[in-house]
Amino acid sequence: MKHLLILISAIVLFTACSKKQYFEPEDTSSFNQDSKSISSSIKSFNRDGATLDNGQFISSRGVSNIKLPEGFEFLNLNEGKVISTNIKDKIFVADKEIVTNTAVVAASMKDDILALVNSDNSIMAYDLRDGKILFKEYLTKSLANDNRIAAPFFMSNLILFPTLDGKILVVSAQNYKVVRNIIVDADNKFNNIIYLTVVNNTLIAASSKKIISVGDGVLNIKEYDLRDIISHGTDIYLATIDGQIIKTDISLNIMNRKKYKFAKFYALAFGSSIYALESQGYIVNISEDFKTDKIYDYSFDEEDKVIVFDDTIYIHDEYIKLK
Repeated sequence: MKHLLILISAIVLFTACSKKQYFEPEDTSSFNQDSKSISSSIKSFNRDGATLDNGQFISSRGVSNIKLPEGFEFLNLNEGKVISTNIKDKIFVADKEIVTNTAVVAASMKDDILALVNSDNSIMAYDLRDGKILFKEYLTKSLANDNRIAAPFFMSNLILFPTLDGKILVVSAQNYKVVRNIIVDADNKFNNIIYLTVVNNTLIAASSKKIISVGDGVLNIKEYDLRDIISHGTDIYLATIDGQIIKTDISLNIMNRKKYKFAKFYALAFGSSIYALESQGYIVNISEDFKTDKIYDYSFDEEDKVIVFDDTIYIHDEYIKLK
C-alpha cells in the first residue's frame, strides 16, 4: 500500500508538471544587438534603481562609479544627490546620515525637502536644511508588498505620496496638509503602488492589479494583472500576466494590443518601438503601430534580477541598449 501511494503521488506530480506550458514561438531571429558587461551583478532593485554587489548602483543615469556606504542600498538619485538606506533605521542623503527609526522603502527629494515612504506605511516630509519633520502620516500597515515600490513624486506645489496600502496621498508642499486621498487599489494584499508618474498634467498610478489616470477632474480605472508598466511620450504600455502587451492613451483607452500565448514577460523597454523581455529566453519587439512584430532569441537565467530605464535593459551583470 505504501509503495502504491508513492507511485500515485509521483504520477500526479509528473502529470501536473507535464501540463505546465511555455511560450514557444515558431519563428524567431537571432538578437543582433550586443550586450555589454557592468562592473558587478545586481544585488537588489526597486522602481528607481538597483544596488550592485560591489556597492555601486544603477540609476536612470546609468551605472555610477560612486559607492554606497557599507551595508546601504540604493533608493533614488535626485538633484545629483544619492539617497540610500540600511533597510533598518537610517538613510544617507549624499554624505549626510539621517536616523529614521524605521526602514525607508522609497524616497525622493526636491529643494532639500525629502519625501519618504516607510516600511510601516507611514509617509513623511523632512527638511534637510534644519533637520525638521514637516509632515508625517501613519496609514494602515501592509504585511506583503511588491518590491517595485514607487517613490513620492513632486508636482508643482504638491507632493504625491504612494502608499503601501494602495493609495496616493496628495500633500501641499506649502502648508503640508493632505489635500486629497486617491484610492488606486483597496482590494488586494499586494496592493502597494508600483508605478507613479504625471504625463501632460495627468496622474498615472498603478498597483499590480489596477491602473488609474486622473486628469481634468476625470478618474479612469482599469483592472489588469500587471507584469510591468511604462510610459513613452503620451502613450502608456502594459505587460500583463496572461501574455498581453497593451498600448493605451493617458485616459487608459486601449489603442492597440497583442497577446502571446503562455508568455511570461519580465519587463518593458522602449527603443524606437516597444520591447518586452520574456522569461523563456526571448525579446519581443512590436512596431509602434502594432502591425508587425519580431521575436528574438535572447538567453538569460530567469532568476537574474532585471531593471529597465527607457531603452536600456540591465540583466544580472550586463546591459543592452535597444535600437
